[in-house]
Amino acid sequence: MADSSARWVLLVVVLGTLMASVDTTIVLLAFPTIAGDLHAPLSTVIWTILIYLLLTAVLTTQMGRIGDLFGRSRIYNLGFVIFTAGSALCGLAPSAISLVGARAIQAVGGAFLVATGTAIVADRFPPQDRGRAFGYTTMGWSVGATLGIVLGGLLTTFVGWRYIFFINLPIGAVAIALGLRYLGQSPRTRAGLDALGMLLFAAALSLITYGATDFASYGADAWNEVLIGAGGVLMIAFLLWERRANTPMLNLSLFRSRLLSASLAASFFQSLGYLSVVFLLIMYLQGIRGLSALTASLLLVPGYVLSSGLAPIAGRWADRWGAWRFATLGIVLMIVGVLLYAQLTLGTPLYAIALVTLVTGIGAALFWPSNNKAVMHDAPPQHYGAVSGLLRTLSSVGTIGSYVLTITVAASAVPRAVAFEVFLGAGGLIGGVSASFLTALHLAFYVMGGVLVVAAVFSVVRRPRAESVPPSGAASNLSGHLREN
Repeated sequence: MADSSARWVLLVVVLGTLMASVDTTIVLLAFPTIAGDLHAPLSTVIWTILIYLLLTAVLTTQMGRIGDLFGRSRIYNLGFVIFTAGSALCGLAPSAISLVGARAIQAVGGAFLVATGTAIVADRFPPQDRGRAFGYTTMGWSVGATLGIVLGGLLTTFVGWRYIFFINLPIGAVAIALGLRYLGQSPRTRAGLDALGMLLFAAALSLITYGATDFASYGADAWNEVLIGAGGVLMIAFLLWERRANTPMLNLSLFRSRLLSASLAASFFQSLGYLSVVFLLIMYLQGIRGLSALTASLLLVPGYVLSSGLAPIAGRWADRWGAWRFATLGIVLMIVGVLLYAQLTLGTPLYAIALVTLVTGIGAALFWPSNNKAVMHDAPPQHYGAVSGLLRTLSSVGTIGSYVLTITVAASAVPRAVAFEVFLGAGGLIGGVSASFLTALHLAFYVMGGVLVVAAVFSVVRRPRAESVPPSGAASNLSGHLREN
């Protein structure tokens, strides 16, 4: 493993991952309470999660590129400051609109963190140690998701929803101090900034994601069709510009690498097919089964706890035997878990749900450190920030797409208004409505499973042509000649 200073760097990145992860899950269980306390309609409150996803998706690639230019450590530390300030504003928000605005500030800080964190790890750890290092960042994500779920239930139930944001303040203060002390200076590239490319990409992705979420919320209409169409046109313009730009934001030549392209695609489709599973389970547990936020959160904990403990070990396995094997096995286990969730009934024992979370938890622990290692192994060092940002952008876009698929499929059996009520844990569905909605959830789980199959295919096709993997002691000497991932 790397020296002690690298371990401190890893701790700082793990803290950033943990903070971003906490705020991905902690808001879910507080939706009903926030809506009631702020006397806000669902159409407004739902944006407390959508604005975070949207801005993270739009900004991460740009922030990764800016990190390459101005220093990844500097951008990472700035992300801690912005995220912590945004958290304080969320907790103090007097209205739903101001809460959405504060979440937008949080998202900017989160984009700084997730766009550069993977690249910082790649800077400080040699290839033969990166799987283990990424295992710890995966552990940070799983621990953060666990804390988000548990604290979301506990704080909302016993203290108040505002403290789900205030909890970030002490973590942020410690992380800022450690980051300023240990991250030091990161390597920079000398290329200029592709301002036009960034604007085109941001505009295109904003229009597409906003149109897609509007479609999920209200169904197809001329407005969201125009938004998605305009976004598609701008995305084509962006790709055309990147081919001729002197210093492109996204170097398209990177995609000539079969391994890198397949690893990024596997990440995207894994996010698209898996990250809505928590949404679906909450819809089932709180909406259909009528459980409290606290009880529902405790049922989701076992998988996250197991994933947290297993991820560093799985990363070490990826270092030793090659990343593609464990990434693929991880996706297969996620498929198994999702198909088991598709068998849920109105009387499924709650302990059975907790057991299935163990299966998906093992899958997540195997996939994320292995896939991150594969991505960064095949990325040129001067493009670490851009590739790290692109990896997180694809994950965020996949999360939004996952939400769109979830709501669209689930609303195929009941009106969207009812679907949103169940999503927010309104409960009280009876008779045919409850049965119909459960059927819709089954269909949504099957669709998610199908998307995960696509992710598994991409994970398999990046199988290296050279099957032999050098011992860890020789890996550094052969890294320039043998792509083990």
